[in-house]
Amino acid sequence: MKDKLKKRFVFSSLDRTLPLFIESIGYNPFEENFTRKRGYPYFHWLQSVEGEGKILFSGQEVPLQPGNGVLLTPFTPHSYYPLQPQWTTMYLTFGGTASKQILTSLEINKSALYTESTEGLLYLVMKEMIDNIEGNRDCSSLDLSKDLYNFILVLKKYGKINNQPSLSQYYEKINPVVNWIEKKFAENIGLPDMAEEGNVSPQYLNTLFQETFGISPYSFLIQIRIRESKRVLISNKDASLKEVAKAVGFNDVSHFVATFRKKEGMTPKKYRSLHINYY
Repeated sequence: MKDKLKKRFVFSSLDRTLPLFIESIGYNPFEENFTRKRGYPYFHWLQSVEGEGKILFSGQEVPLQPGNGVLLTPFTPHSYYPLQPQWTTMYLTFGGTASKQILTSLEINKSALYTESTEGLLYLVMKEMIDNIEGNRDCSSLDLSKDLYNFILVLKKYGKINNQPSLSQYYEKINPVVNWIEKKFAENIGLPDMAEEGNVSPQYLNTLFQETFGISPYSFLIQIRIRESKRVLISNKDASLKEVAKAVGFNDVSHFVATFRKKEGMTPKKYRSLHINYY
């Protein structure tokens, strides 16, 4: 797509009752000066493809180079301009009845600079979206909504906010620990053991898990144990609760029952009866 042909697609307001919708998407081989003192009424993604520009928003003045992009929340005042004779960009504006909730749940509902952790990935995702629209002018609003959701997830997973590690980079660091927990969950293990397996300090491991999963390593371990206990409760209907608890790493049956009830909203016995009767 890296050519001199400008592309812009704007979509009907009739589609704007969807949880997510694309308002506009485009490719601009020669980006110009823009100033929006009152911002834009939708979420606005601006990405540098070739050359370099500069954008001012939220008291920041940052360069936009290939591999960089900025996500602006609605009505965020901003301006941007090229720093070179040719600054090529791609852009996407979007909204939806659930757009704020979705971005908030992914912790990206804020204006920020992004750097891709996998070179060229965001460009390829945007290019595919534009190519699909260009090749199929009759593509449905649901197809566009699906593509937009995919873009948001890619941005969450591979985009580094303000040069912080991306979600995928965090996961790469803790993946060996996650695999180890999956194998050792039934044993008497704790945070020091997990940290030793990951060759990091307990404090740093806690940070990695919080950034990746939003929970502590110990909470992750408990989730695995509860998941496995549900499997044992159903697959071995004659096992006592004490036997189930021991099989998945709980030393005390009372702790197991209390934890299960807190996580699942019912006792292990109730869970077993519901599922065994169902099947």
